[in-house]
Amino acid sequence: MVQMLRILGKKGRITIPYEIRQRVGFKYNDVLSFTETADGRSVVVRREKVCDNCKGAQPVVRNDEVTLFDFLNNLSPEQQRAALVHLSVRWAEKQNLQQGGELNV
Repeated sequence: MVQMLRILGKKGRITIPYEIRQRVGFKYNDVLSFTETADGRSVVVRREKVCDNCKGAQPVVRNDEVTLFDFLNNLSPEQQRAALVHLSVRWAEKQNLQQGGELNV
């Protein structure tokens, strides 16, 4: 086992080294669980399988379709404004890229 050191950031974030992610099989969007050991000095990190359609499970049948209009109408005015701003910015970025412009974030 090779020891690798990382520094815990201000916001409590840390990057799992690439080599370890590759060996263990961690991938983007994996759900990880953290369990403290009995001595309180170590943490065990595990990849969890969380899904609606896991192998052998029954398919999920959804009869609760919601239109975009219904979804937006159920938001508070502040949330509706935030959604409008977000979608407007995304639309403008897409238009700019289609016209050969650069993405400025």
